[in-house]
Amino acid sequence: MKALGIISTTVLFLFLGATLPVFAQEEHHEQEAKPAKQEQKQAKGQQEQQQKQQEQAKSSRQEEQKQARGQQEQQQKQQEQAKSSRQEEQKQTKGQQEQQQKQQEQAKSSRQEEQKQAKGQQEQQQKQQEQAKSSRQEEQKQVKGQQEQQQRQQTNSGKQEQQHEQQVRGQQEQQQKQQGQNEQHAARQSEQEQHRQEGEQRAAWTDHRAHNWKSEHRDWHERGGYNGYRIPEDRYRGYFGPEHAFRIYTYPVVIVGGDPRFQYGGFWFSAVDPWPEYWSANWYDNDDVYITYANDGYYLYNRRYPQDRIAISVYAN
Repeated sequence: MKALGIISTTVLFLFLGATLPVFAQEEHHEQEAKPAKQEQKQAKGQQEQQQKQQEQAKSSRQEEQKQARGQQEQQQKQQEQAKSSRQEEQKQTKGQQEQQQKQQEQAKSSRQEEQKQAKGQQEQQQKQQEQAKSSRQEEQKQVKGQQEQQQRQQTNSGKQEQQHEQQVRGQQEQQQKQQGQNEQHAARQSEQEQHRQEGEQRAAWTDHRAHNWKSEHRDWHERGGYNGYRIPEDRYRGYFGPEHAFRIYTYPVVIVGGDPRFQYGGFWFSAVDPWPEYWSANWYDNDDVYITYANDGYYLYNRRYPQDRIAISVYAN
């Protein structure tokens, strides 16, 4: 045990002997290292300051970058807003264009509808014109047929008139023969009887002379209308009207009820009106007269006094 203690003490001294030089050396080194540490400390401080400056610069750059990013983001937002605005404007423009296109299409459809209606109206008018043309052609055809029929009737009527004229001429010839016989018979009569008949006719015509014809004259309308015998149309066209004038004295005249009645064209005529007082006294012997039918009856006209007309009645044979 004692030996162990000695050994331990010896080891302790040895350790201390070895340690003391080392410690002294370390202290020396520490004293030598103090300026270096101071420099390191200063360098470290500078590095820290530089690092701070770098960090501040970095922070500044980050802030600038942040501001730049903010500006970029703001610009991007503005661009997006501008883009959105442009898109909205484009959308509105597109909507307006679509609306204008719709309006144009509606206007085009309206024009097409109007054109269609106008075309329909034109076609309808054309149809109406064609129908009217067809109606006119049909009417013209009917009129032409009627004219042809009338021509045939007139031809037949002309033949009938010719036949009638032949009959009338035969009757006139017979009458002339009878007149000749009557003249021969009258020639055999005494001159006193002839003077008596002429006097009666002259007296009868004279009795029908008006004192004031304008106040005494009345036409058939004023008399209530003509209700006597009516001359057939074919006979009327052949013997009556302004183009068929004659003189009364050349035709038979009789006295009926004290009134003169003369024969012409196969009919007897009696004056209902008086004759104007300013006519010549022998007008029935010397003046050309004609018979015509007006709207309300038969009248006798004197070509020497064309403004006057005398209402007359017609009697069949």
